[in-house]
Amino acid sequence: MKGLVYGGAGERSWIQVPDAEVRDARDAVIRVDAVTICGTDLHILAGDVPEVTPGRILGHEAVGTVVGLGSAVTGLAVGDRVLASCISACGTCRFCREGAYGQCRAGGGWILGHTIDGVQSEYARIPFADLSTYRLPQQVSNEAAVMLADILPTSYEVGVLNGRVRPGDTVVVVGAGPIGLAAVLTAKLYSPAHIVVIDKAESRLQAAKSLGADVTLTPERVALGTVHALTGGLGADVVMEAVGTPQTFELCTTLVRPGGTVANIGVHGKPATLHLEDLWIRNLTITTGLVDTYSTPKLLQMLVAGQLDVTQLVTHRFPLEEIEQAYEVFAHPAQTGALKVLLTR
Repeated sequence: MKGLVYGGAGERSWIQVPDAEVRDARDAVIRVDAVTICGTDLHILAGDVPEVTPGRILGHEAVGTVVGLGSAVTGLAVGDRVLASCISACGTCRFCREGAYGQCRAGGGWILGHTIDGVQSEYARIPFADLSTYRLPQQVSNEAAVMLADILPTSYEVGVLNGRVRPGDTVVVVGAGPIGLAAVLTAKLYSPAHIVVIDKAESRLQAAKSLGADVTLTPERVALGTVHALTGGLGADVVMEAVGTPQTFELCTTLVRPGGTVANIGVHGKPATLHLEDLWIRNLTITTGLVDTYSTPKLLQMLVAGQLDVTQLVTHRFPLEEIEQAYEVFAHPAQTGALKVLLTR
């Protein structure tokens, strides 16, 4: 089979790799039918995630068909169409018992495309398959389902829920990439009074507007003045960081009101300064988090019920064998207008 292999910082290649196979009784092997590229994959290629070593197949967002099962897997059958979660869960360690699957201490957590081979390949091994896959209803397309592998639960859990968005809040999302746009979608479920989105790319701001943002700004515009005008000078109730740079994190801390919450979603490759000399007196809550995906079943139900529309998130489509071209498109959104790129068999 072929897979997209990390060769070190800045290097990747679509090459022949060993076939995926069942190695443990709780494994499944899926034929990858739809897969996408995450901003975290770009961080890996930039050298920001040193745990990923050369030779690793990247990717952690896929929909596939089960073609092989370990002897201990329950609830799945060969031929089932499944969503492969970005998080693997053993189900028995302390953190899994608390629903904090991202912190699994028994071989799970974020492992796909990180510490084991991922899903940007023709076939993939999925550990702990009975707890780390979701059988898909017929009415849910592969294209819609793959958005629930990572970006929807990440934005919902690490952004909206950690940020404690409530009805009537003013919410600011810094970064209108796929994660930021998914944060707009899921924040709307809580009826905020205002959603403000900040990004450099005009195409992404337009996408944010179409998904429900009330105000869109570029960093060059005076964001603080706009947010203060909306909130009577107080600042935003919740600010979500969805980029992962020191500058955007520091911007978030200037936009939040006293007693508000900064919910960091972005993957950071460099230290960010925490200005406690200014922040200590403002009663802020700053949250961080790796997605746990405990919300995936609920999000899937909302997708089936028509309460979530993820169709606008996919802007470019490629056959799987053109994944290197897809990476080029995804990595240059200002020029290409790319949000999510979808690769299919």
